[in-house]
Amino acid sequence: MRFRIPGVVFALCVVAGPAFAQQRPLVTEDPEPIGAGRVLIEGGFDLAHDYQNPVSGLKGNLISVPTIGISVGLSSIAELQIDGAIYNSLSITSRNPGAPNAALLTVIGDSTHDISNAVIATKIRFLAETASRPAVGIRFAMKLPNASNEKGIDLDTSDVFGELLFAKTVQSIRVVGNLGAGILTNPTSGIGQNDVLLYGLSFARAVTQEAELVGELNGRASTRTAALPGTESRGILKIGGRYTHGPVRFDGGVFLGLTTIDPTIGFTAGFTYVFEAFKVP
Repeated sequence: MRFRIPGVVFALCVVAGPAFAQQRPLVTEDPEPIGAGRVLIEGGFDLAHDYQNPVSGLKGNLISVPTIGISVGLSSIAELQIDGAIYNSLSITSRNPGAPNAALLTVIGDSTHDISNAVIATKIRFLAETASRPAVGIRFAMKLPNASNEKGIDLDTSDVFGELLFAKTVQSIRVVGNLGAGILTNPTSGIGQNDVLLYGLSFARAVTQEAELVGELNGRASTRTAALPGTESRGILKIGGRYTHGPVRFDGGVFLGLTTIDPTIGFTAGFTYVFEAFKVP
């Protein structure tokens, strides 16, 4: 919590602000790191109605549990992040036998499960926030190909991302913006790529000393007139809340898909915990 509101909340912001720089349940990334020697652990679950994979042709209701994120404060301005989910389960409502990778599926019955692709990232803040300017940072990330094409839930591809991060606090509202680019591997053959524009805009408003209202618009826009299957434009609109109790912050949110291949609606809930793990020399 870094929101400038009177009394005790202001004091909490000064002392604990960097520890809660992460944005869960949001995915728009705040440029503020968690702090040197600190470790952040977050976990939860996601439910997505009408999730679909255009490459495998599967559509259904997806449960991801537990979703896990670990961030390590390498210095006062940098951190290492690892994110993913251990178990994805898709209750299949329809199949498209004409999808590019439909012939690779080994799914029998009306459900399938798989591990999620992991994302490894480094975030660096190179300008601190002042009264006249926002905090500015940069984030580089790589998605690893942990998921299996045969299970049909995620894509067995390696993708890379780079984004500029901005954030400014105005009274009790924290506004965060991301803008960057991603290079997505062709999931149907592994040959070729699609370059996409990445964007995100979020807000967090302190309602009480412990509670915040949060929301965001986050997604990507394909630069191809006809995007490769699996690299299409995507977008999510999310609204939710956070409640902080001591070193733990609980969160929940509802999200809506903005394109025809996004989930129509979904729900997420979880927690964030930060602790001092080591001293940076």
